[in-house]
Amino acid sequence: MDDEATTLPGGEQYDLAKVGAHWQQELERGQRYFKSWIDRCTKIEKIYLQQADQANAAKRRFPMLWANISVLQPAVYARVPQPVVERRFKDSQPVARMASELVERNLAFTADDADLDSLMRAVRDDFLLCARGTVWLRYEADFEPLDIGVEPSNAPAPDMQGDDGSPTAEQITDERVCMDYVHWSDFLHSPARRWKDVTWVARRVPMTDEEFDKRFPEGRASLAANGAGSNHGTNQTERAQNEGKTYVWEIWCKSENYTVWIAEGSPVALEVSEPPLKLTRFFPCPRPAFGTLSTSSLIPVPDYVYYQQQCDEIDMLTKRVNKLTDQLRLKIFYPSGDGSVSPAIEKAMRPENDTVMVPIPEWAAFTDKGGSNAIVTLPIDEVQKVIVACIEVRKQLVEDVYQITGISDIVRGDTQASETATAQRIKSQWGSIRIRDRQAELARFARDIVNLAGEIICDQFQPETLMLVSGIQLPTAAQKQQVQMQMQQQQMAQQQAAMRAQQMGQPAPPPQPPQLPPEMQKLMEQPTIDEVVQLLRNDSVRGFRIDIETDSTIEPDEDAEKQRRMEFVQMVGGFMQQAGAIAQQTPMLVPVMVETLLFAARGFRAGRQLENTLEQVGAQLSQSATAPRPPPEPTPEEMINLKTAQVKAGAEEKKAQLSVAQAQIEHQTTVERARGDMAAQALQQFQQQPPAYQ
Repeated sequence: MDDEATTLPGGEQYDLAKVGAHWQQELERGQRYFKSWIDRCTKIEKIYLQQADQANAAKRRFPMLWANISVLQPAVYARVPQPVVERRFKDSQPVARMASELVERNLAFTADDADLDSLMRAVRDDFLLCARGTVWLRYEADFEPLDIGVEPSNAPAPDMQGDDGSPTAEQITDERVCMDYVHWSDFLHSPARRWKDVTWVARRVPMTDEEFDKRFPEGRASLAANGAGSNHGTNQTERAQNEGKTYVWEIWCKSENYTVWIAEGSPVALEVSEPPLKLTRFFPCPRPAFGTLSTSSLIPVPDYVYYQQQCDEIDMLTKRVNKLTDQLRLKIFYPSGDGSVSPAIEKAMRPENDTVMVPIPEWAAFTDKGGSNAIVTLPIDEVQKVIVACIEVRKQLVEDVYQITGISDIVRGDTQASETATAQRIKSQWGSIRIRDRQAELARFARDIVNLAGEIICDQFQPETLMLVSGIQLPTAAQKQQVQMQMQQQQMAQQQAAMRAQQMGQPAPPPQPPQLPPEMQKLMEQPTIDEVVQLLRNDSVRGFRIDIETDSTIEPDEDAEKQRRMEFVQMVGGFMQQAGAIAQQTPMLVPVMVETLLFAARGFRAGRQLENTLEQVGAQLSQSATAPRPPPEPTPEEMINLKTAQVKAGAEEKKAQLSVAQAQIEHQTTVERARGDMAAQALQQFQQQPPAYQ
């Protein structure tokens, strides 16, 4: 029992035998559900490829189906879709804008690496031929051991130990999103009326022995015991393709929240595990590209069914025309054995390839005039009339098919030279109106594929992979913090230098902002990769949506693209011309005009690449407009008057200083004179006074 049971990380335990028996029944139920559609698609594919069976090998067919598919192929899908990642709210959000740019570039690389164009073309062919096309997405990563170079303090877990018991750690060296095309006969889902009611999807994967043993190391014994897993095919081509391969079903069950791997025909499951991807809609495949559907089921109806009877009649008329054409030979009747025609004439008229000579023994009974005519030819005018009538009927049937399928003469490029360009454009629009739904369905399918790939990228890709693939370098939080600390240290060093100069009585140096290299300065203005990854990992606040550019999957219209660019240039030019005059008169309105320009530019696809530049220039304009303005520069006359006034003021100041100095000198002279007079008076009084001893 333990060998046939598996336990999921969530604690659920499943018996592989019971799970295998259950899913074999489900797969058989799904195959019965789609059996009539699969049989019908198999016949249609043989008609498309002109692979007639032995009974109808000699039957000549008019390649109506191939012709219609060839016309519709480039009309509904012509080039690889261009992913566009946009913010939900188009305002100034640096982190969201950088996150959308990273995801968009990673999606563009993923679409190119996975060859999305060839996948879409295969889905397009299935969509047009069988009315259903499917793609399956996977996440793959390459690991290598990481030598940390230190001994761990605690014993590592058993799954983190190598064969010799030494601790091992792994790092991701490469990661990618894989897109697999699924053939219409290898895809099943639970019977339902709407896609939202589908509870499980499954795809059949052919695996070689090496792939099987690598994916399921212990699964070979189960296959040998049950004798299941191989599918040799129903014809020689399938048997050659399936030789040496094992068919394994990969099942994603939304109701049970697990994935199951089971070999075809085996009653025991190979593996039961949790879903390897946590996707919003659970399934690793988008809603298939469906053709004609009813509201009763998800079994599509191929388009060929609706004009199959007309094609059968066209084939019948083609066969009849071919047979009648073979009758358009010169047939000559002549008498045989009675000497009416000489051997020389008979030898000269012997046929090569296109002439038939028929000898008539009873020539008198054959001719109306009793043998008077020596040679009679069979009239072919009536045969020619029948052939012309058959071709006309077949032509009408072909027109009926074009009416049924919506392929008009304008789609085939059949226009009249006398028509104006406007008339031809109107006819082209109405001629393609029947296929717009098909174009929209394939565009929706491509958008769903890119959405799934974007969700996998946001949830699984490492920050290093995001930057490496996109070519955008963002600072980490640690790097930004380190740069901020360096700037603070520079500011502290300037403050200490100013204090030392003040203590020494020297003038303090002027303060200077911290200097960084231009590349580092530009890098520090960007949000950190940690902030971007945090936004991408959070589903609830991811804040952007993935879309496909308008008309990107069909043949581009160069005139429409030029028109959009010209409209954008005219809008920006006209706005800048009007805003310049207003800004000179009222500088306070510059921030309002900048936000108005950004609001208008974000509505144009052509302006998306210029949005960042417009935001930077707008911020600089707003800052310069709101900053206090320096006084206006004086005119040359004012400069002369100012210089003259300064010279006069200087002369007056020097004259005043000289007057003050003279006054001080006179005052000092007066004081000295007064002191001299006082000293003379004191000496005179002393001389006049008699001595004390008398």
